[in-house]
Amino acid sequence: MEWARAIWEHPAAVQAAGLAGLALGVLALHLLTRRVLVRWIERLVEGSAAEWDDALQEEEVFDRVVAMVPALLAWYGVRLLPGVEEGVETVVSRVALSVILLFGCRAVIAFLGAANEIYTRRPENRDRPIKGYLQVVQIAIGIVAAVLILAILLDRSPVIFLSGLGAMTAVLLLIFRDTILSLVASVQISGHDLVRVGDWIEMSQFGADGDVIDVALHTVKVQNWDKTITTIPTHRLISDPFRNWRYMSLAGGRRIKRALHVETSSVRFLDEEEMERFGQYALLRDYVARKREEIEAHNANIPGDPGINANIRRLTDLGTFRAYAEQYLRTHPKIHHEGMTLMVRQREAGPTGIPIEVYCFTTTTAWTEYEAIAADLFDHLFAIAPDFGLRIFQSPSGEDVRALAAE
Repeated sequence: MEWARAIWEHPAAVQAAGLAGLALGVLALHLLTRRVLVRWIERLVEGSAAEWDDALQEEEVFDRVVAMVPALLAWYGVRLLPGVEEGVETVVSRVALSVILLFGCRAVIAFLGAANEIYTRRPENRDRPIKGYLQVVQIAIGIVAAVLILAILLDRSPVIFLSGLGAMTAVLLLIFRDTILSLVASVQISGHDLVRVGDWIEMSQFGADGDVIDVALHTVKVQNWDKTITTIPTHRLISDPFRNWRYMSLAGGRRIKRALHVETSSVRFLDEEEMERFGQYALLRDYVARKREEIEAHNANIPGDPGINANIRRLTDLGTFRAYAEQYLRTHPKIHHEGMTLMVRQREAGPTGIPIEVYCFTTTTAWTEYEAIAADLFDHLFAIAPDFGLRIFQSPSGEDVRALAAE
């Protein structure tokens, strides 16, 4: 048994046994912290009424802090082992310290992420995102941690690596080009209040048309109306044009700008019987009375035969229809009547007839309500147009061709 005792008492065996025991201790502490301490923290968070600890748990801050404990044991315990060579102790200590720094860096980065989550949960802060700035800090912390870990593992001063970074400025600028552009863009976006989470933006060059759900350092995420996600580089919001519909919502009105096309051949003068009939319309009573007075006063001073249309002024069916449509808008409860433009105008005639454009603003900006209001308006105008003797233009359909052939 002397040989066994000699092997056991050999410095290499003593050192190996100590390192193996330390490794088992580190492994046991890792399992203990993960299965006992972490779960205990989770139960505390679940039972807490506070919200900040939920954010820390979601970002895995506690997990990363706990992960440092076994590395601390390795870093401190290797110094207490008997018979460990100085070189082995140095290597183990450096690796353990590097692991501590790695998990410490990850814990700080996760903490900043949790801070952003806590910040954005407050309604008054949702319009002032800080995620881009925190991401810059996270990148800086990651770079510092990487430099320190390299310095520890290679046993060199961090100043050496920092001076080397200065010589690699051009390369670093190329590598971090997008990050630098995004940082500058984030400052401009925040300073000029260009985009907020919840804004409806439209950027056709990226196929984006929907709500902004996230404004980060490098990207802005837009959830389109078909529920797809479009990711836009942050700096492109500065270099490229886009449309933000936020101010429409703030104004409290959404524009209707649509036209119905009247066949040119259906435009004509009104006769006396028609003027009497339209004068009985509640929306046209004042208009017809006022226009009749103006026309009579005007025609009384014009020499010539009053039986010739070219010699006198007369009301037209199209002009009366426009007056009716405008008055209909002014009495509609879902249309803004003050502070926003309201008119019914005639646009330049073309191959599809005379466009009569409705230009007004609804009292709501909700999409479904807006579409319903616009549809109701034009349903009524399409239905009432024949009362004025007007025909709405429509390209000939198969039924029209068949009717013509039957004649």
